[in-house]
Amino acid sequence: MAEAGFPEIEGEGWFAFIVPAGTPKDVINLLHREIVKAVRLPDVQEKMAALGFQAVDTTPEQSAVLFQTESVKWSQVIRAAGIKAN
Repeated sequence: MAEAGFPEIEGEGWFAFIVPAGTPKDVINLLHREIVKAVRLPDVQEKMAALGFQAVDTTPEQSAVLFQTESVKWSQVIRAAGIKAN
C-alpha cells in the first residue's frame, strides 16, 4: 500500500480453508494435515511462487485468531469509512 501512496495503511492478503462451525476437531486436524502435505509438494510450491504467493504453516488455532483479529480490524475500517455493500 505504501507503494500505491498510502503508507499509513497496513494490510496483507491471505487465504485459508474454512469449515462449518461445529466441525469435529479430529476432522479439522485431518484436513489440516492433508492440506499442509499438499501445499508442501514441490510443484505446488513452484506454482504458488510463480503467482507471488508464499505458504505459511499455521495451526487451525492460529488461523482462527488471525481471522478474528482481521475481522475486527477491517470491520472498524469499513465502519469508519462508511463503506456500504451494493
